[in-house]
Amino acid sequence: MVNSFKCPALFESNGNNGFIVSFRDVKEALTEGSSLKEAKENAIDALITSIEFYMEANKPFPLPSEPKNNEVLICLPISIVTKILLLNAMAKKYIRAIDLAKKMGVRPQEVNRILNLKHNTKIDTIERAFNSLNLNLTISISK
Repeated sequence: MVNSFKCPALFESNGNNGFIVSFRDVKEALTEGSSLKEAKENAIDALITSIEFYMEANKPFPLPSEPKNNEVLICLPISIVTKILLLNAMAKKYIRAIDLAKKMGVRPQEVNRILNLKHNTKIDTIERAFNSLNLNLTISISK
């Protein structure tokens, strides 16, 4: 169970009052910003772009490791996190989108929409996808 999905990021000066952002867990995700706020926004975008590449390759996306003292945690939206967890479950079980579609009794296009990070998928639909893999989606609240 994943309680939170906070990716540790390293913010380093770009020598021009801005920041370069990198992720040790996701080497492909690199970005920068002219301010700390812009760098944080761009960091989320860089992670999401990297996730899309993992999805296209049907490869599991790395779960966040424990942060080091010099790292900043970047939180991904829960809608993205559930799709990452679904991707990882599919990759672990060697299930392709077309296989999941058969298990769910839907067209492959619907599974492609479920996995599309830009598509607003109902949580009930994502839960059905997990159930089709004999997995349960559990949601909890914490302080």
